[in-house]
Formats: sequence, C-alpha cells, structure tokens
Amino acid sequence: MDEQQFVHLLENLLAPDTERVKAATAILKQNYFTSPHALSLLLQILTNHENPQLRQLAAVQARTLVPRHWSSIPAQQKPLIRNQQLQAILNEQTPIVRHSAARVISAIAKIDLDEGEWTDLPRLLLQAAQSSTAAHREVSVYILYTLLESIGDGFMDKLSDLFTLFERTIQDPSADVRLNTMLAFGKIAMILDTDEDPQSLEAYQNAFPRMVAVLKQAIDSGDEDHTTQAFEVFQTILGCEPVLMSKHFKDLVQFMMQIAALKELEDDTRTQALSFLMQCVKYRKLKMQGLKVGEQLTLTSLEIVTELEELAASDDDETTPARTALGLIDLMAGCLPPSQVVVPLLHALGPFVNSPDPSRRRAGILALGMCVEGAPDFIGTQISQVFDMVLRLLDDSDVRVRHAALHSVARLADDLAEELGKRHAQLIPALLKNLDTAMEGARSGDKEKDLDIIKSSCNAIDSVIGGLEKQDVAQYVTDLYRRLSQLFQHPDFKVKAGAAGALGSLAAASEDAFHPYFEQTMRSLAPFVTIKDGEEELDLRGTVCDAMGSIAQAVGPLDFQPYVRPLMQASGEALHLGHPRLKETSYILWSTLAKVYGAEFTPFLPEVVQGLFESLLQDESDLEVELGEEAKDLLGTEITIAGKKIKVSAAEDGSGMATLSKVAGSSNDEDDDDELLDEDDSDMEDWEELTATTAVAMEKEIAIEVVGDIMTHVKGAYLSYFEKTVDLLLGLVKHSYEGVRKGAVSSLWRAYACLWDICDDQMEKWKPGLPLQVQPKPELMKLSSAIMTATLELWIDENDRSAVTDINRTISATLKHCGPAMLAESDVVQRVTEVITTIITKIHPCQLEFGEQDEMDDFEETSEYDWLVIDTALDVLIGLAAALGPTFGELWKIFEKPVMRYASSQEPQERSTAAGVIGECISHMGEAVTPYTTSLLKLLLHRLSDEDPEMSSNASFAIGMLIEKTTNNQEIVRSYNTILSKLEPLLRKTDARLLDNSAGCVSRMIMKNKERVPLNEVLPVLAEILPLREDFEENVPIYKMILWLYQTRDATIANCTRDYMSVFAQVLGPPQEQLTDEIRAQLVELIKYLNKLDSELIQPYEMLKTIVNS
Repeated sequence: MDEQQFVHLLENLLAPDTERVKAATAILKQNYFTSPHALSLLLQILTNHENPQLRQLAAVQARTLVPRHWSSIPAQQKPLIRNQQLQAILNEQTPIVRHSAARVISAIAKIDLDEGEWTDLPRLLLQAAQSSTAAHREVSVYILYTLLESIGDGFMDKLSDLFTLFERTIQDPSADVRLNTMLAFGKIAMILDTDEDPQSLEAYQNAFPRMVAVLKQAIDSGDEDHTTQAFEVFQTILGCEPVLMSKHFKDLVQFMMQIAALKELEDDTRTQALSFLMQCVKYRKLKMQGLKVGEQLTLTSLEIVTELEELAASDDDETTPARTALGLIDLMAGCLPPSQVVVPLLHALGPFVNSPDPSRRRAGILALGMCVEGAPDFIGTQISQVFDMVLRLLDDSDVRVRHAALHSVARLADDLAEELGKRHAQLIPALLKNLDTAMEGARSGDKEKDLDIIKSSCNAIDSVIGGLEKQDVAQYVTDLYRRLSQLFQHPDFKVKAGAAGALGSLAAASEDAFHPYFEQTMRSLAPFVTIKDGEEELDLRGTVCDAMGSIAQAVGPLDFQPYVRPLMQASGEALHLGHPRLKETSYILWSTLAKVYGAEFTPFLPEVVQGLFESLLQDESDLEVELGEEAKDLLGTEITIAGKKIKVSAAEDGSGMATLSKVAGSSNDEDDDDELLDEDDSDMEDWEELTATTAVAMEKEIAIEVVGDIMTHVKGAYLSYFEKTVDLLLGLVKHSYEGVRKGAVSSLWRAYACLWDICDDQMEKWKPGLPLQVQPKPELMKLSSAIMTATLELWIDENDRSAVTDINRTISATLKHCGPAMLAESDVVQRVTEVITTIITKIHPCQLEFGEQDEMDDFEETSEYDWLVIDTALDVLIGLAAALGPTFGELWKIFEKPVMRYASSQEPQERSTAAGVIGECISHMGEAVTPYTTSLLKLLLHRLSDEDPEMSSNASFAIGMLIEKTTNNQEIVRSYNTILSKLEPLLRKTDARLLDNSAGCVSRMIMKNKERVPLNEVLPVLAEILPLREDFEENVPIYKMILWLYQTRDATIANCTRDYMSVFAQVLGPPQEQLTDEIRAQLVELIKYLNKLDSELIQPYEMLKTIVNS
C-alpha cells in the first residue's frame, strides 16, 4: 500500500473541491479501506501527523474501520498501538481531535474488553482522570463517557469507582471536565438497575444537585454549547427510571421554571427549559399532577406569552420562549386536570384581557385558544364567560389583538362548534366586520397586517360556520358568498385558499341555500384545480379540491355530476406532482365522492384503488418527518434517538417538514465530517430501530381511512379488491406510527362490517348471546378471526392512548352493528374483558407513565384526554352487552365494582358517564340484571338527587331501565315512593335531556305497576313536558305507556285526552325521527279512534285532521 498516496488522498478529502473529494472517496473505498493496513495508517496519522484537520479526519475514519479490521491486526502490534493512542490523546491540544480520538479508543476497547484484553484501560483512565493537568482530566472523563456509551453494561462492576471519581470531577475547576462528567452521568442513567443496585442509586441521587449546578454554571457563563449538552442530559435522565430524579424532581421543575421566566437569559436557554418542562408534563404527568405545579406553570407561561413579537411570514416557525410557552399551555391542558391548568388560566384571563397593554390582551386570548383542544368539555361549561371576552377582543383597537382573537375563535370552534354556533347572531357579524375592515385596509393601509386579518377571518369563518344549524346558516349565505368570492381574485394564494376553505364549509353547512351560488362558485374555483407549479399554488389546489368535495356533499349527486369526471382526473394527476398534501387531498376527495355517489362511484374504483394501494405499499426508508407544534423547538438541534445523535433540520421546501440526519461519528459536533464507510451492521440495526413519523407514514394514515370509507359506501362493488385490501391492512397493524396502526384496525373492522352488510340479505338477523344462535357465513367467521387476532395483539400492549381510544370506538361500533359473531372463538370474550378491565382500572400500558404508577397515588381527577380512553372503553362495555344480551349478566360481576366506583366519583363527567353505561347495559342484559337490583338501585337512587343535571338525567334513565328489566319486583315496588319523590323536582327542571329521561322513567314505572303511581298527578305533568326535545328514544316507553293506558281503558288518561291532543299533533309532525314506525302507526290508530269518540278533539290541529282524513 502506497502510504504517501494514502495520505494524499485523505488530504484531498479536505479540499474545497467536490470533484476531488468524490474521486478520492471512490479510490479510498475501493483500494485502501478494504485492507487492515488502512486502519494502521489512520492510527499512525492520528498519533503523529502535524495537521490537526487530518488527525481529525483520520480519527473519524479509523473509528469506522475498527469494527472491521482491528481483529486482523497482529496481536503483537496491538499493545504498542494502544499505548500510542493513549499517549497521543493525552498530549493532543485540539479539543475536537481529542474527542474524536476518544471514540477511536472506545471502539477498540469495545472489542478488546469483550475478548479479555486491555483490561487495565479502566484503571488507567481512572488514574488519568485525577491528573493535575486539566486537559488530561477532561479527555480521560470523556473516554469514560464514550466507553459507557458503547459498552455500558461492561462497567457495571466498576460503578462504585466511577461514582467516587465523578463525585470529584462533577465539581472540577474545569468546565469541560464538569460537562463530560455530566455526559457520563447521562449514560449511567441508561444502564443503572435501580432495583438491584440501591447503593449506586443513592450515589446517583446524591450527585443530582451537582448536575443541576453544572447546568446553572453553563448558563451563567454564557456557554451555549455546554448549556445545550447539559439540557440534553436531563432530557436523557427524564427518559430513564423515575426514581433517579424523584428526590429532586420538584426542585428541578422549579429551577426550570425560573430559567424560563428570566428575560435576561438567551432565548435558546429559556426555550430549552420550557421544552424540558413540556417533556415533564408529557412523560411525568402523574408526578407533575401530584406536585400540583400546573397552576404555577400555567401562570408563568402566560406571562412569557406576553413577550410574543411580530414575526415576518418567513419566521412563522421560529422558536421563541413565547411560542414554546403557548405550546406548553396546549400540552398541559390535555395532560393535566382542568383544576390545575384551565381553571387558573380562566381566573387570570380577566386582568389580561382588560389590561391597557395590548401584549397582555393578546397573550390572554391566545392562551385561551391554545387550551381548548385539551379541555373542550370544561371550557364548554364556561362558554358564556369565555365568549364575552372573545367578542370584546374581536373589536379591539389593536390589530394584533384582533388577529389573536380570530386565531382563538378558529380553535374554539374546532372543538366547541355547537356552543359557538348558538351565538352566531353576535359572532358572525363580528367576523364579517373584521373581514370587511381588512379587505378595505388591504387596498390602502398596512397590507401585511390586513392580509393576516383576512386570512384569519376566513379561517375563523371556516371553523365557526360548521357549528350552525342549517336554517341559521341560510341567513348569512349571501353576505358570506359575496365577500369570499371577491377574494378569489386576490393575488395572495393563501388568501385565495382561506376563502376557498371557508366557502366549502359554507356550502356544507347551508346545503340547499347554497344552490343559487353553486355553478358560479365552481366556475370561479375551476382554474385552481389544474395549476401545477409553485408550493403556494399547489397548496391552493389542495384546498380548492377539499372545498369542491364539501360542495358536492351540499348540492347532491345529480347537480354535481358534470364536475365529477374532470375532478377525478385532476385528483389522479395530483398524485404525481410531488406534493404530499395534494396526494392526501386526492384521497380525501375520493372518500367524499364515494359517500355522495355510493355504488355509482364504481367506475372510478380501478384507478382509485390502485392509487391507494401504491400509497400503502410505499417504502419508508426516508426520515423526513413532520414535527408537532410542541417539537418545533427541535429544529436546528441534535437529538438522541435509538442511541444515535440525529440532526433535525427544516426541509428545504418550507413545507413544515423536517429532515432527520444521523450525525457522523459522534454525539458531539467534533465529527461532522462525512464518514466514507457505511456503519457496521450493529450500528445500522440501531439506526433501523429509529421510529419517526415520516411524511409517507402520515400519508398512509389518510389512505387507510379512505380505504375504509370507500369500502363502507360502495359495498359490493369493492369485493374484487377486498382480499388484497385485508391483507395489506393486516400487514400495517404493527406499523411504527400509531396513526397507521389505529387506522388499519379501524378499516379492518369496517371491512368486516361491509362484508356483513353485503351478506345480510342472505342471513337471519343476528341475535344477542353466546353460543351463537344465528350462524354467519364461513367467510365472515374467517375474516373476523383474522381481524380479532391482529386487534387483540395490538390492543393489549398498545402504549399510545389515541390508538387505544380509536380501537375502543371501533370495537364498540362493530359489536353494536354486527353482534356476537366476532366474539365467538373460545377465548375472545375473556381477552376483550381483560383489556377493558385494565383500561377502566387505569393499568393499561397506554395509561402507565414510566413506572409512575408505582410512585403515585390514584388521583381522583383526570385530564379530559385521560378520561377519553376510559370513556370509550366503557362504550365497549355497552357494545359487549348489546352483543351478548342476557349472557352479559355474568360479565357484569367483573365490571360492576369499577363502574360503580366511577358512578360515585367526585368528577361530574365520570359519574354521569358511568350512570349512562349502567342504564345501557341493563337495557341489553334484560332480566339478567335481577341479581344486581339491590346494589344498583341504592346507587342510582342516591344519584337521582345529584347536583349535576347530566348525572340526574342518566340516573333517571338507568333507574327506568332497571324498573323495566328486573324481575325483583318486590324490591322495586318497595322503592316507588322514594323514586317518585326524587323524580318530582326533576320533572320541573328546564334541562331537556333531564326532562326526557325523567319522563321515560315515570312511564316505565307506570307500565310496571300503575297502581303505585298517582296517575291523576303524574299524567298532567307529563302532558306539560311533552313532546320530548332531545332524547327521542325515550318516546318509545312514553307512548307505549300512553297507548297501553288507552287500550286498558284507564279513566285517568281518558280525562286527560284533551291535554294530550296537542302533544300528539306535535309528535306526529316533523322531525320524523321522533317516533319509530311502529309507535307512529299505533298512535295514528289511536287518533282515529279518539276522533270517532269525539270529533271536536282534533279540530284545533291541522296535523291530526290530515291524519284522520288520510
């Protein structure tokens, strides 16, 4: 091997000439790096070459060759090489070379120590780490750090010595020594067995305050690199055993809050502190809840948000303390109970929104908007207070405040559309005023600010309009169309897109009222569906396609027919324009049109299915990911994933995506040179273990959902693609991205329901209970078995809460639709029961946070997000009851205690949900509820007087069902007086659902034992309440009771006939869904019968006269 030529080629790699670098790289790979001699030469260069850049490059390349060639170097040469490397690194003056050389030593030691060689290295390093020379201490500790990183388990027997050393070096006069010690502590955290080694655990906990001191010293000295690395260590420890930092966790959180709040510090430092707090909230949620720091953290964040500056459009993604604080508020609202976040925030909002300082007014309204997604139910109960603030700030004198208010309106409407929709008379004019002012201002004033208002107004209208009733939207169609259609001519593509989105929502919400504007809208939007160039232009194309889908749903299949084929052609073309959003938009459009056209969509299936299958079969080897809002602060930083340092950078196309690239050679910045060789196999395996939410994975999530939609709506026409679809979906159930996993399970069960519906005409309707009373077709049983096996494997161990929540919803819906066949295999009921039990007792993997369940008490209060997974699991319980019928009675023994515990919770939502579940389960298990009558009656009687109207309503329903279904009549009748006394005040309330369920309960009591009910008092009260306003299902027992009393010629109902004629006239009118067909037919016969007795009764009511004369 030509040594001089070898050095020359390495020098070429350092040249600022791409062609020379490529040529040298090719020669080195082909002619040199395949030989062990190349490693020897690189190690010589590292120890004695005068050029530090070349020494650095030699170190980087040597580290990659050590796993391949070190074993081939003659054994007699190795001692000399080892000593040379140690001496050279101790004498190395360039820090970056020292660190790279340290990794070479670590790579060699990893091999040697496994083979029982170089056994004195740890002792030598421990001695050198106590040298009087700071550089020797620094590099020795750094080598120990790299050894812990590469062969951590091999140091388990030397931890005591390491702790003794690190106790000194963590307080070393040299900042580099202190930092390296802290890095080593981060690695120890990853290997320390806290259960088996309590002595080391105690030593680690004792060292923790010193680590905090290192961070503080780095911040105080203004050393940004050391500060970032110290923060990274704390992030690492946060992902390890909680007990490591549990003793000092509260103090650490307080310290981070202090850093975040200090305006004098660098923005990056404050942002990193806030990011650490976000991780604490996410991964130490129970600990944070137990410490009750939510309120302090919320108020601190609110103050930080006041610092939000005006940012140019190009800086929208810039990470600042204020933006990160908003993300923290958003995260806390979803992870912590309302009492710790939303309640203190609402209490603090008054002074903020009433402040003379517009920055504080803006901070208040932005914070409100950020927390609604995490606690929509609670904020919904405070909507009157919230709405007054919003309305006032929409009319604020400061344009920045109005802009923020519009953003918050959009966020509020996304989660509280119905509540805001009820206030449309005030809200829509306020939004239109902002839009009009900005449109006028854009012609003459501050165009940038006015454009922001225009876009935000369109977004707010887009979100709000969907919450209005159709008849309410109709009054705004003309005014909104006139304004929004003008914006199609605006030069700004984002303005066009905002207007198109709002117009699509307007069409969907107004339906018939949009018809006069339909054709002109399609003509205006048509040019945007075929544009092919420019990022913003393609974004607009996607938004317009979404809007056209909404318009299709509004106007119906016949009127939209001329536009279908051109739109389908455009959507197919969009798949090949290299724009991820356009592909997803095409998929969603296909879903929408399949819903609109059903089986008539069949001609498009070949191209549609091909496009969806191509999406599902895509390779995901790239690492382009989309960062959530709470992770935007990672851009431009290095993070550790799967033991690798990953550089996070913004994608060049400005799409909001990020590219993850492995940092060559090291977790620090000294090895930024490109490595010429691929990593060794073990490194590649580590890299492959990296799981990130790639753009392809997110596209697959959409495609999977669309596959389910299309199957559901075209039904039999999809059968030729059915088998391959199922195979593809089964292969995606264990995907690394939770969105794909939950989507695959959902679409698989939709496939089962679709096949069930196709076969339904050829089968007898299913009957509840096991063993099966009706045998489904063999293909259904085979499909059910495959899907249930895949589902249970995922459902039992899934650690993503949203995925479990979606699986719960899917299983519940399928059980209610298809019955018990999916439970027919021998152990399925048992396994489903076990999963549901773990969820409702809060011990499912998705509810456990890094072992915190062992440390924390069982908190009574939960966040709404936490409750959702339990809520949906309880819905599976109802599904099981529906599918199993009377045989569910045995399962209730398992579920009774936890469900009744929720019914006695301090949280109104938990109580009311549990009462509703009890009522639904009773309705399905029928007489099998009898053994549980006493315990259920006692609980429900108590809850009839609950302060929460929703709880009282559900308790009324549940007691009514218990009265109807149980055969323990003696127990029930004995409690009639108590029940009636508790129902009496409820029947005088104004809450619609409460009245409906109370009326249903009384009706069931009458049917069970009318002699124990004072009909002369109750029937007139019912006549005043009826007709029902919300819960039309309760019309069944009510009108069955009334019809039965007439059939039995009850004198009391006969005397009340005139009072009930108005009720009959209303309930037989619209809406049609008030009554079942059976009840409606019987009621019509009753009206005809009463007319024969006394024709004057129907004269005041046109509806009844029409019925009699029909």
